[in-house]
Formats: sequence, structure tokens, C-alpha cells
Amino acid sequence: MFSPFERLVAFRYLRPRRQEGFVSVIAIFSLLGIMLGVATLIIVMSVMNGFRAELLGRILGLNGHISVYAQSPDGLPNYDAIEKKIAETGNVTLVTPVVEGQVMASNNGRASGAIVRGVRAADLAKRPTIADNIVFGSLEDFKGEDTVIMGARLAMKLGVGVGDNVNLISPKGNVTAFGSVPRVRAYKVVGLFDIGMYEYDSGFIFMPLDAAQIYFRLPEKISHFEVMLEDPSRLSSSMNDLLSNLSGEHLRLVNWQQSNSSFFNALQVERNVMFLILTLIILVAAFNIISGMVMLVKDKGRDIAILRTMGATRSSVMRIFFLAGASIGVVGTLSGLILGVLFCLNIENIRQFIQSLTGADLFNAEIYFLSQLPADMDVSEVVLVCVMSLTLSFLATVYPAWRASRLDPVEALRYE
Repeated sequence: MFSPFERLVAFRYLRPRRQEGFVSVIAIFSLLGIMLGVATLIIVMSVMNGFRAELLGRILGLNGHISVYAQSPDGLPNYDAIEKKIAETGNVTLVTPVVEGQVMASNNGRASGAIVRGVRAADLAKRPTIADNIVFGSLEDFKGEDTVIMGARLAMKLGVGVGDNVNLISPKGNVTAFGSVPRVRAYKVVGLFDIGMYEYDSGFIFMPLDAAQIYFRLPEKISHFEVMLEDPSRLSSSMNDLLSNLSGEHLRLVNWQQSNSSFFNALQVERNVMFLILTLIILVAAFNIISGMVMLVKDKGRDIAILRTMGATRSSVMRIFFLAGASIGVVGTLSGLILGVLFCLNIENIRQFIQSLTGADLFNAEIYFLSQLPADMDVSEVVLVCVMSLTLSFLATVYPAWRASRLDPVEALRYE
């Protein structure tokens, strides 16, 4: 497509002499603009993908894909039969009966609100989000009527560890002649989990199902079922199958998309807006290519006229300047791709390094929910960013190259 002569002239124009320094400065800034735009776009999109994937994995790891509730607030009686019906539905891999309630956890004058979930030990062991993140204690001790497993950050707030007792105060108290008295009971902490999501690590307590039924006064009843699916993409069809199987029961089904819709919709909107804003950086750099190449054409008017008189065709001149401008875009895009990928692969180390230098908490778990900065590169998105950058760079080069090819040699050499 490009002859050796055209490549030689194009790359020589990109190596400016002393008197052409200003043109080279514009070219360098154009290259840096494209490089930083591509790198920033790849980094931001990867972090947003990682943030969404980490949150989704942790939320689904604890809550399940579908929750099945009773229509009445008194709980679900005869839940064994309902559990069997749900388990027989296609695409269902795990059904967990849950007793859930709010409590105030206290110890030695410290107190914090928490959500207690009563589950069977066998079901908890099948949840890798919890089972694989027990940092102290063991699931083997999760049995009896006076044991609990709590989040590590909640334990830190209360100043308790494995083997200590924690008092749980229920807002639904005992009714006496003197009024309602809150129920208080001490439980032994047998394990601490740290899944890396602040909301759960600082506010969740797990209790054996039988113990939770006694504490919340739901004998032989549960609050709801949590259903895990084998293929989450078939969520709608699984919901319809469950509704048909449970048609005789007075139940209400809520999927994870409904319960977390506002949260993930906000993430999607933020992701789209960031993509648009960062695309403008690449667009500005492309305009820099136009201005730089227009100045180069003006500066090289005499050279173009000499080339034309020596037999160079208009298309040859156009290809020379197109190659010169496109080279800036190609080098900038490749540099940005390498920089962005390296940054994403080492983003947590970079965060910790900057944090150690500044002393500031750059990724506060209380605000961002996660204790580590995630990055998940999507190959299709990286390719899209590179293709978009190259396309804008090539389009920005067309006009200056066309203008160079239309230059009249006679007019250019008239005053030489």
C-alpha cells in the first residue's frame, strides 16, 4: 500500500530539524494525548467491570439468585415440602431455608446493629463466599443453640474474638406487666469471616437454623428461601418455572436484579458516562493531530512542490502525509494499550504504593464496599477502545493529507 519512498519521506517528516521544533512539539503532545486517553479508558473500564463483578459475586454469594418469601409476616410453615418442590425445579442447584432478623450486638459497652441469618451448617458450607473466607475459627463448631459466626469487621467493632461471648438484643421483646422488655441472649463466637465487602463484614451474623428459630420465636418456621441457579442467565425462565411449581402456595418471588436494581443501574450509568468523557480525551488528541498535520503541510509546502515537479503523484503525496499522521495515532494507541494493561495487572500494588507515599486511604472500604481495588479487563472492550482510537486518528489525518495533495506546485514555488 505504501512504497518504500513514501515511508522514507513520511518518517523523515516526523523527525524534525531545529527550525521545525514547534511542529514536533504538537506531534508529541498529540501522541501523549492519545496514549493517555487510551490507557485511562482501558483502566477505568476495567476497574468498573471488576467493581461490578466483585460486588455481584459477593452479593449473590450471600443472597442467592432468587428469594422466596411468604405473603404473611408470620413466616413459612411446613417449609420442608416447599423446599422439595423448589429443589425439583430445573436449573436450581441449592435451596437454603433462612430465618432472618435484626438485632443489636453488644459486648463490654460497645454496640452495633447487625442482621442475623439462621442457616443450616451444611448449607453454609456449600457457600464458598463464606466457607472459603473463614479467617478465624472453623465451621465445624457451628452447631448447637448458642454459637454464631460473625463478620471480622463487626467483631473488631465489638472487640470480640473466637471463643468470646457476644450479647444479641432483639427489638421484639418479652411482654411483661411493666411493658415490653428486649430479649437478650449471649452467644459464643466460633468463627469470623472476611469476604472483602464492608457491608457484610461489618453487619452480618450467622446462626444455626434451629437456634435462630428459637431466638426469633419462629418454631418450625422460616423467613424465606434463598435459591441458587446453575445458569444465572436463565433467570426469567427459572422464575416462571418456580411460579408454576409453587402455584398452590401463597409465596412471593424476588430475584437479585429486582432487589439490587438501583445499585447496578447506577453503576451502569456511571460506566457509560465515564466512557463518553474519556472518549473526548482521545477526540481532543485527534484534533491535535489535525492541527499538527496542517502546520506540517504549510511548513512543507516547498518540499511538496518539489516532489510534485519530480514526478510524485497527488495520491503519493496524500499517502505520505496520511502515513505521517497515522503513525502518531498508531504509536499512541499501542503505547496506551501497553500502559493500560500493565496498570490494570498491577493496580492493587500501585494503589498500596501510592497509599504508603501519601498516607491517605485511597480506597476506603466503608465508601466503596470492597477492601481491594478490582480490575477485570474485557478483551472485547479493549479491542473496541483501540479500534476507536485508530479510527479517530485515521479520520483526523485525512483532511491534512488531502490538502497536501491539492497543493499547486506553481503557487508554492512562485515566491521561492
